[in-house]
Amino acid sequence: MKPSKQILSLLAALVILLAGCSLPGTSAPADLASDPAPIQPTAVGGFGGPPPRPAGSALPQPTPDAPHNLPPLRTDPERYTVQPGDSLGRIALAYGVSLARLIEANAITDPNLLTVGQTLEIPPPQPGAPAPAVKLIPDSELVNGPWNAVYDLRGFIEQYDSQLAIYRESLNGETLTGAEIVARVGREYSVNPRLLLAALEYQSGWVRGRAAHLDDLAFPMGVRQPARSGLYQQLAWAANALNTGYYGWRANALNAFVTQDDVLAPADPTLNAGTAGVLYLLAQLYPEAEWRQAASAEGLLATYQSMFGWPFDWGIDPLLPANLQQPPLQLPFEPGVPWVFTGGPHGGWDSGSAWAALDFAPPAEQEGCLQSEAWVVAAADGLIVQAANGAVYQDLDGDGNLGTGWVLLYMHIESRGRVTAGTALRAGERIGHPSCEGGISTGTHLHLARLYNGEWISADAGLPFVLDGWVAGGTGTLYDGTLTKDGRTLEACECRAPGNTIQR
Repeated sequence: MKPSKQILSLLAALVILLAGCSLPGTSAPADLASDPAPIQPTAVGGFGGPPPRPAGSALPQPTPDAPHNLPPLRTDPERYTVQPGDSLGRIALAYGVSLARLIEANAITDPNLLTVGQTLEIPPPQPGAPAPAVKLIPDSELVNGPWNAVYDLRGFIEQYDSQLAIYRESLNGETLTGAEIVARVGREYSVNPRLLLAALEYQSGWVRGRAAHLDDLAFPMGVRQPARSGLYQQLAWAANALNTGYYGWRANALNAFVTQDDVLAPADPTLNAGTAGVLYLLAQLYPEAEWRQAASAEGLLATYQSMFGWPFDWGIDPLLPANLQQPPLQLPFEPGVPWVFTGGPHGGWDSGSAWAALDFAPPAEQEGCLQSEAWVVAAADGLIVQAANGAVYQDLDGDGNLGTGWVLLYMHIESRGRVTAGTALRAGERIGHPSCEGGISTGTHLHLARLYNGEWISADAGLPFVLDGWVAGGTGTLYDGTLTKDGRTLEACECRAPGNTIQR
């Protein structure tokens, strides 16, 4: 089973992860590429971080990436047929045009009403001045990467008598502090909590001060949508936007940024993915003039630097080693129990991340959110680091750091019988029962995804996702995909049929 489709097939390339790019201007432990052991930094301000540079030393300057082969901007109009789950906003994003131009070109009176099968004319984009070319952060400062397990996030937040330090919010019956919300969003989306803090401080001053306006209590990131009320939803929105820009750049599928006032700024091809993620987020928040200010050295970067120092001192290079190989993984269910392959490649967490996940449903006579007695088992040896809210994270290198080495996310694991954090499992040992717990789901299933050094690893591009010799493939359409082994191919389907049944 799977959640309802929320994204166009045309956005497939936007969230497919390709090979990582390097940041020649950054420094990192020399053995990181070959040895994903935990980093042991010296203390910075008592919170943990990279070794400080000698006083008066020059800031390390990032070297521009080799130019990316960005897709050209369209020069001719196109036509598009509305698919289930489409929205005008998603269609505008997929084609690189502003929402206002799309509405105008189709004489749409109610942008909230679309009909499946409706034909839309997509005008060509009208580019403005080029986007900024300066690198703002290394890639490793956008993802929830190697430094974050040793950084005292709570201590940093609680040093200030701030709105964030006193904030409390109830999520699913549990009251969380501001620090716990930042950490949770960072973990779920695999986005750097320090970057979220810098963005929050730039937007509202919440991290080091108090809310200046009553409205800021509900919308501290400035996204004034009722459904996005509260710190968790505000930061989740920001994290998803950061991921959309990051993984779109990884796939050479993002060629411009559309600002809040519908100005299209062609991207500079020498940017890195981390900077593209930041520019994309800021473009959702600001009209062009303010966006260019926020994207300058005096904007968000200055706020980050005042809080955490020069971002390129935190750089890990390369984040994805050139010779990276997936470790052996087995199918995550017990021998002799037939499961069904229900979902091909789709977002590891929300729509912005790489299409890192595959879905499997257990044996059942009926569909829907039903209690299952089937067991999800470990796909490899590793340490369970987190197990809550339907999500179980297994660290395959066993260092307890979700930002180093290989990590598996098992999602929608029922609380009944679920493994506890701190448990070391062997491949094949029980994790828990599949369910609908955590996230949005229309039926009991397992959502399985991979990360490496905090990056979502695509299930259908770059490094193959292999389970007991079954190799995942994609079609470029969300949730469509295949598993192939020894000449046999299974097609993802919500149905229960021989064509998608699989077992160990």
